[in-house]
Amino acid sequence: MTVTELSKISKILIIRLSSLGDILLTTPIIRSLKKRTPNISIDVLIKEEYSDVLKLNTHIDNLYYFSKDERLNNKLLESLRLNNYDFVIDLQNNLRSRKITKTLNKNTSRFYKHSFDKFLLVNFKINRLKSSEAIPNRYAKTIEGFVLDDRGLDIFTDKFPGKNLVGKNSFIGFCPGARHFTKRWPKEYFIELGDSLVKAGFTILLFGGSIDRKLCSEISKSINGSIDISNDNDLLQTAADMKLCKAIICNDSGLMHVASAVNTNVVAIFGSTVKEFGFTPYKCKNLILENNSLTCRPCSHIGRNDCPKKHFNCMNSIKPEFVLKNILSFKANE
Repeated sequence: MTVTELSKISKILIIRLSSLGDILLTTPIIRSLKKRTPNISIDVLIKEEYSDVLKLNTHIDNLYYFSKDERLNNKLLESLRLNNYDFVIDLQNNLRSRKITKTLNKNTSRFYKHSFDKFLLVNFKINRLKSSEAIPNRYAKTIEGFVLDDRGLDIFTDKFPGKNLVGKNSFIGFCPGARHFTKRWPKEYFIELGDSLVKAGFTILLFGGSIDRKLCSEISKSINGSIDISNDNDLLQTAADMKLCKAIICNDSGLMHVASAVNTNVVAIFGSTVKEFGFTPYKCKNLILENNSLTCRPCSHIGRNDCPKKHFNCMNSIKPEFVLKNILSFKANE
């Protein structure tokens, strides 16, 4: 499919089943397609647990959910087949999404994942991704000649900031969680950084989902005056509350992309992963802190449950005083 052919089609299906950040990174292509060709119907297929990411997105005509129940999925696939799409964009590009596109039997373009290049970088430190673009730009390449607009990520929320936050200011948000251990900056470092920021006049807000509740609670209890607003995966409330923050300090995680989508300042700490994979804050003011002197980075393109070298220097070497210095410099240059 080329840009010139877009005017000849009426219905597109975009497939990106998971995860939180990956789905948020689809929003520039969805929005840009709708702006360029307003009459095209854009449907999107995601996993049902990520419904909040796109359910209020005004650029989508129909949102479909892939279920954990295969019987429901069979009915869903039949419905999608009957929609008779002109074009399918497979941004997941795995066995499951290929099975879906095979069932639909329509003209399909797939996201190029650079799997071999990632393998070389992780296992042999051969870096053929130095000039690799951000993931939204790579998503756009599924349509030959297509160019995204100049805006960032989208997240639409109908929630308002919590009543205990309204009227206050100088919030800095901490997102200490991540699905994998090697993508998490140490808890003790977040606490030390939080204490320093409190002395500098800021109030710390703790953000996280259900798997982060314990971690957020432990950090909040150790930082004077901090407020734990982690929740049971109420993403739209999280997005509304993030808008109050002067900056968000986070790991390479889904909430990093949520912070990018609400266009707050983002300071991201990268451990076992690297920028070359393309999953960086997109078109918002951001700063990525990482230790580029380590020959063992990256040890994974998604993160690991432990450090294969047992020293975890990718995170342990990024000290709280270094992060504080960068945050204050970052804020001073706004």
